[in-house]
Amino acid sequence: MAVNPNDVQIQVPPTKCDRYRQVVMQFLKQFVGYSGDREEIETQQIFDLQTDRYLILSLGWRGQERVYVALIHLDIQDEKVWIQRNQTESQIEEELIALGIPQEDIVRGLIPPEYRVLAGFNSST
Repeated sequence: MAVNPNDVQIQVPPTKCDRYRQVVMQFLKQFVGYSGDREEIETQQIFDLQTDRYLILSLGWRGQERVYVALIHLDIQDEKVWIQRNQTESQIEEELIALGIPQEDIVRGLIPPEYRVLAGFNSST
């Protein structure tokens, strides 16, 4: 029996960035829908797979005040996960490490470059 080449599927192992994308999205999905008792505040996830930017936004109204806050902003650049913003109580670094991202591949972009190495994380600029 002849094998049709169109029926053959080659499994390509995921790249490091592919794995990191999956971990980042898995981690961030837990934050969607947690707006407490304030139903007028919505939590949104924004995943841009082309530029590798991942955000969790909180938006809506608190009385007459407009709420628009980037709670978490993560990027993937040069095979590293950059923590650009964390306005939550979550220890993002620890959670990403627990999900399989090595500490040396996490950059705390919210800390000045000269202090990152003191915190034990990548000092990439």
